[in-house]
Amino acid sequence: MSDRLILKNMVFYGYHGAYAAEKEMGQRFEVDLEVYTDLRYGSDDPELAFSYVDAYTLIKDIVEEREFLLPEVLAETIAEELLAAYDVEKVVVRIRKPFVPLGGIMDYLEVEITRP
Repeated sequence: MSDRLILKNMVFYGYHGAYAAEKEMGQRFEVDLEVYTDLRYGSDDPELAFSYVDAYTLIKDIVEEREFLLPEVLAETIAEELLAAYDVEKVVVRIRKPFVPLGGIMDYLEVEITRP
């Protein structure tokens, strides 16, 4: 299926990371979602469409209400829960963590996973 719905650069505040300071202070996380599904609904009825409002809320709850050591596991959890909640063929989840304690300068760390 080539139909794709994208939610780009959703920004949340979460308490994820391997270091105590990251879990204590928290930080900004940016999330992209690509959903591959049939977008031909046969009508203009929002009730028949993929609910990107519900998907946003699901992602927000995961990022803001739970804690993960690794951004990879955060991304995997988002993908698993989206696939369980919706009739979609595939999801791509990208997590960006702008502030990574590496001891140097960088724009961000990004994790991207694709799950059928």
